[in-house]
Amino acid sequence: MTATQERTAGTTLGVPTVAATPTTARAATAPHSRHGTRALLACATVAAPLWATVSLVQAATRPGFDLTRHPLSLLSTGSLGWLQIANFLLAGVLTVAGAVGLRRVLRGTPGGTWAPRLVLVNGIGMVAAGIFVLDPADGFPAGTPAGPPSALSWHGSAHLAAGSIAFVALIAACHVLGRHFARTGHRGHARASVAAGTALLLGNGWAMSGGAGGSLTLAAGAITAMLWISAVAARYRHHA
Repeated sequence: MTATQERTAGTTLGVPTVAATPTTARAATAPHSRHGTRALLACATVAAPLWATVSLVQAATRPGFDLTRHPLSLLSTGSLGWLQIANFLLAGVLTVAGAVGLRRVLRGTPGGTWAPRLVLVNGIGMVAAGIFVLDPADGFPAGTPAGPPSALSWHGSAHLAAGSIAFVALIAACHVLGRHFARTGHRGHARASVAAGTALLLGNGWAMSGGAGGSLTLAAGAITAMLWISAVAARYRHHA
């Protein structure tokens, strides 16, 4: 392949083709490397749908839980709390693995350094949010007094810190991917990336301000942004 052909090989959704550089060309010729990248991207592809499905099913079925008043993190409390703890841990680990896959396919592209790093931080934050459990509050689990806890435990504080870091990283990742797609000529994907990050930014801001239904807006924003990362990983996996 000539230098001209290499320059015109093109990209798909901003993913360099295997002829983009000698390094990527060599990597593409090794089936185990290509398959490994696809497996890592598959992890990110399933992370958000898994987390959202398990969370929302519990929200709809666990007695006393009200998504307009209770954050999804409260599902980690009570006798069935282990389900949501495992949900956080598994989705976080899958996201971390997916970040490695994104680093491989985004290498050398605009935003290709920071987007995977931010997704990695988001995954680590999810793992930490699973390890450190939020305190029971506002009547959930059943028997808990109404209103916020009188004092936050150390693990409750750690959960809030982990969640904040995870959300900030996820918002930033969506916006960096927006820049990536805009620079690579995929403006529809750029707008979707920015919209997903903004949905979480606004949803979290409304929840932090104490607005009515803040837990619902936070859940909607978080799930929207997470699903977008999964969608991006799925598209890159298709072309890896």
